[in-house]
Amino acid sequence: MAATQILKSEWTKIRSVASTVWTLSLAAVVTIALGILISLLSKNEFDKMPARERLSFDPTFISFAGMTLGQLAMIVFGVLVVGNEYSTGMIRTSLAAVPQRGSFLFSKIAVATGLALVVGMITSFVAFFLGQAMLGPHKAQIGDPGVLRAVIGGGLYMTLIAVFSMGVAAMLRSPMLSLGILMPFFFLISNILGNVSATKKIGRYLPDQAGSKIMQVVTPVDDSTPYGPWGGLAIMVLWVIAALIGGYALLKKRDA
Repeated sequence: MAATQILKSEWTKIRSVASTVWTLSLAAVVTIALGILISLLSKNEFDKMPARERLSFDPTFISFAGMTLGQLAMIVFGVLVVGNEYSTGMIRTSLAAVPQRGSFLFSKIAVATGLALVVGMITSFVAFFLGQAMLGPHKAQIGDPGVLRAVIGGGLYMTLIAVFSMGVAAMLRSPMLSLGILMPFFFLISNILGNVSATKKIGRYLPDQAGSKIMQVVTPVDDSTPYGPWGGLAIMVLWVIAALIGGYALLKKRDA
């Protein structure tokens, strides 16, 4: 089967499954809505903040506060894109139609990544502009130093979270098992490791903590992270590449 036919086939699969479309929509709505709410609360609390906190006040990053929950929907999207075929048994039919397993997997990931990138970028820009509208006099402008990088970085971050989840789902082959590992990892374990002094140095190299650095414009006063925004994104990309290589290696090795 030609590469264009495989891509068209994967596009048809993704858009025909309602759950994948809904999870992308949920990721956008949750990220934007929470960003608006937290931006509004931050505006109301700004005058009560201690001077130290005002020095670290990052209006751009605040507008992305909803991404903490929005990324969970991106994880579900990534897992469903790859894992659905295993749970339904359709994987055997798909691999019979496309025996080149590498072409099959990376066509699926390419189509889903493109879709996640479009949704992620739109979500990031909308969250930024609406969040800044809520912040009033404390808002940032898109032309301010580092702001455009942070907004584009927000879209890239959401996309990479989804692609990392695709790689993990390809390795584990089970949507339930993949979600059972990824959800606690990002929502609990990463936060615990990042907030406990003894494990902070480990936590900062996890994909979500490193990747979220790209969305920061103002560096917190007590931040001792040894890498900058692009360095953090590069660490996240390495995690994604490792997950994809793992997924590809296992798909090549074992039966459907």
